[in-house]
Amino acid sequence: MGKIVVINGTPSLVSRINAVIEYAEDDLRGRGFEVERINVAELPAEDLIHTKFESEAIVKANGLVAEADAVIVVSPVYKASYTGVLKTFLDLIPQKGLAGKIVLPLFMGGSLAHLLTIDYALKPVLSVLGARHILGGVYAVDSQAVRSDQGIVELAEELKLRLNSVLAELAEETAHKAARKAGE
Repeated sequence: MGKIVVINGTPSLVSRINAVIEYAEDDLRGRGFEVERINVAELPAEDLIHTKFESEAIVKANGLVAEADAVIVVSPVYKASYTGVLKTFLDLIPQKGLAGKIVLPLFMGGSLAHLLTIDYALKPVLSVLGARHILGGVYAVDSQAVRSDQGIVELAEELKLRLNSVLAELAEETAHKAARKAGE
């Protein structure tokens, strides 16, 4: 079907946005896609901060991006923008490294006040990296991902509906792209 890589830009691996990532990954694997995840916070900090393009971890992560038909970019919103952790990795993706990729942004913030973060903060950077096919994405608010007393994060039904819609679009576009690539 095709390969999809998730770039997880949250600095906290216990963030509620991870429930959104898991929901998306489960959906896409259920549709037959190969899905890989890059947890940027698990990459060596020195490699990220000192822009070590040739480090083994960065080369491996960029290889996943290069092989992917589609890329999902995930971040919580801090101070009206995506995380610095995500930015350090985006700076290490080769020039035009997102060319020919379908890109889906998934963001989560504290309120609707930062709803346009995807459009005004992320999309210009994605465009510089060569992305031309950027799907509308999903911006969720924290209250749509509630952690239970047992530590399980439950996504609101309205959020699931929006995710289902954009994931179906991503799946359709990626399947068409993979089929075209296989026919070349």
